[in-house]
Amino acid sequence: MMNKKKPLELYVHIPFCARKCLYCDFLSFRALASVHQEYIDQLLGEIQAASLTSEGYQVATIFIGGGTPSILEAGMMRAVVETIRLYFDVAPDAEITIEANPGTLTPQKLDVYRGCGINRLSIGLQSADNRELKALGRIHSFEEFLKSFERARQAGFWSISVDLMSALPGQTLESWKNTLKKVAMLKPEHISAYSLMIEENTPFWDYYGDGAGCAEAENGILPLPDEETERKMYKVTKSFLEAQGYRRYEISNYAKPGFECRHNMGYWTGTEYLGLGLGASSCFHGARFSNETDLKAYLELDFLSDGLIKLYQNVEEQTRQSKMEEFMFLGLRMTQGVSDIDFAARFGIKIRSIYGPQIDKLIENGLLKEEGSRIVLTDWGIDISNYVLSEFLLTV
Repeated sequence: MMNKKKPLELYVHIPFCARKCLYCDFLSFRALASVHQEYIDQLLGEIQAASLTSEGYQVATIFIGGGTPSILEAGMMRAVVETIRLYFDVAPDAEITIEANPGTLTPQKLDVYRGCGINRLSIGLQSADNRELKALGRIHSFEEFLKSFERARQAGFWSISVDLMSALPGQTLESWKNTLKKVAMLKPEHISAYSLMIEENTPFWDYYGDGAGCAEAENGILPLPDEETERKMYKVTKSFLEAQGYRRYEISNYAKPGFECRHNMGYWTGTEYLGLGLGASSCFHGARFSNETDLKAYLELDFLSDGLIKLYQNVEEQTRQSKMEEFMFLGLRMTQGVSDIDFAARFGIKIRSIYGPQIDKLIENGLLKEEGSRIVLTDWGIDISNYVLSEFLLTV
């Protein structure tokens, strides 16, 4: 019998980490083990309350991110996954991912993850060069990553993603190639390769951002690669990984056939998602909203008496226009692009009726191309994707 329920994705935020990296602007921080337990207890209550809004939905993917979720004791993570399974309708073949940092993955934790149904690991390596890792403020070494990767394989994980980052302080084109080679030799099923972004309210912003420039080694801060080197890193990533059998399916994501991240694919194709935990974002029931971001305030919420009304913030109803915009600038991130057929099925009108002038201009400039009923970014369009995607924001 065909399942008629709508697909739903769950994101679970674990805000704790051993030490905040110098580039990180995520909602994450250190906390005592007693706070970990208090947070998980509250999160379990939120899961139960949130499940009451999910009638008619089946959970297709769960992504446990952070922070460093793998810093938690194994029993806490098992409680989270089992509580979700208890209160939500989770599909038998659901993709369940947990983010992990090298050095936090013990054999016991991995066995517990497997036992409760987690079937995908996303390991944050960033670089195979220990000097570059130190410059980022990472607390692990490449050797610790290798141990964690081997343990994951031994525990039976056959869907592993490795996160890498280019354009790092002190990084050269050769050291980036070396990182790609060392990781590809391990044959992970998925590789995410992002370029370092300098975000406000981070130590790196003080070093490099907003006119600070590339601080030189005289004050102990390594310079960033120049723009030309960064472009070369970007191009060698695609050519090298594709030669190793990885297909780029999104601007910064590569996978062996059949191992694309279903959770992220859902984001880019408009599947509804519900965020659980401190500061988590949602796009659900026709609205975008986010959770309370202050830990003390979050822990004081009474889900039994008040439900979710005091949890949700920044609630914004989605309009038809905003849905069209998201269809375009999220969908075009994928190498398969967007489909005119899908657009017409969703909005009852052809893409060109709304975006004809933008599409024609971008095609003429060599940034977009048409492949049958699909519109996709060209290689050059991917290089300057931020500009291309901004063209699909409609003005009122």
